[in-house]
Amino acid sequence: MKISRIISDERGNVESSLTLIPLIFLFLLAMQLILAMSMRDADSLSASDQASVRAISGAFSPSDRELIFDSPDRFSNISLLIATQSRRIPQLIPGLSQLLGRELRTDGKGVAIIENTR
Repeated sequence: MKISRIISDERGNVESSLTLIPLIFLFLLAMQLILAMSMRDADSLSASDQASVRAISGAFSPSDRELIFDSPDRFSNISLLIATQSRRIPQLIPGLSQLLGRELRTDGKGVAIIENTR
């Protein structure tokens, strides 16, 4: 009789829901931050790799920027290739982009030196 009364008691459901809802929100927020940082690091690594490949091959993308530095040596000049890569971060918390007022994106930048010889 006492066991059935303990099992049918509903008092614990309210306390557990009041505890679980903030904990789930904190878990999703932490996972969102971890996902964003991991994607940012992966995009930076990929952009650096693409910048190196493009600097060696000479096949630049329209989104690449090239900064030319004047060299004191008249037979060679050095320029810097800046490659960018951007992608959308998936949302784990619904409505987060509306709350922040912008879309969640990563911006990875890679830099490579192009050695031009004239």
